[in-house]
Amino acid sequence: MGRVSGKVALVTGAARGQGRSHAIELAKEGARIVATDVGAGMLAGVEYPVATSAELQETARLVRDLGGEILIAEADIRDPAAIQAVVDAGLAEFGYIDVVVANAGVFTWGAAPEMSWDDWFTVIDINLNGTWNTVRAVLPSMIARGQGGSIMMTASQIATRGQSNCVAYGASKAGIVGMMRALAAELAPHNIRVNTIHPSTVYSPMILNEPVYKVFRPDLENPGVPEMEAELRPFHMLDVAALDPIDVSHAVVYLASDESRYVTSLKLALDAGSTQKLG
Repeated sequence: MGRVSGKVALVTGAARGQGRSHAIELAKEGARIVATDVGAGMLAGVEYPVATSAELQETARLVRDLGGEILIAEADIRDPAAIQAVVDAGLAEFGYIDVVVANAGVFTWGAAPEMSWDDWFTVIDINLNGTWNTVRAVLPSMIARGQGGSIMMTASQIATRGQSNCVAYGASKAGIVGMMRALAAELAPHNIRVNTIHPSTVYSPMILNEPVYKVFRPDLENPGVPEMEAELRPFHMLDVAALDPIDVSHAVVYLASDESRYVTSLKLALDAGSTQKLG
């Protein structure tokens, strides 16, 4: 308890899945939370349901039930003005933001020759541009405060090793790595650390839905979690099909805390060995 006491963390994609878990674990360890998500239910170009307003409200309830402080606001991170408004509200409420967890993103799939331009731009705009919009909104106040900070961005093991039939997703996550490397070098004189987190598949609403089950077993009429897990398990060195959100949240708390005060420009793999196994 108290590993990040006194810190204020902005978490995007906080309504459910990894983002909700990050918000809860950071709050447990003493951070105050600024949480945002799109609250749209559905997005054009994304085949599965995205986060709802009710889910973001539930994240807030869970944090407050722990005794934590949280400010929530809906924003589409593709819109720089929208995420700036969230940051400004967080600064007005808590005075500063010194931890950024740029977690929001979407997963799409399909063969490259058949991918529409709209689908490409949707993924790049949310995953890559949205991450930049988030970081850019916080940087002026973080630098001006002069107390350092920690920025982490959710990438993917696919950013390192590549994967067929998800070129837009892979490109967006690899772009995040390039952004991280440049920012880590530029912001080091301000004692602002910048890292990426590279999970393998994580049990979350992004994956636990019928369209994704069909990606893994298109030959079956009604595949479910067991069929998906059977396909995922061989990816990993360790005997696991997918990670739980809490497995990633432990890394988030570490990178947010002073325990990692000399960790920057790191690609932190949480992949059960999949990157090394698959190349």
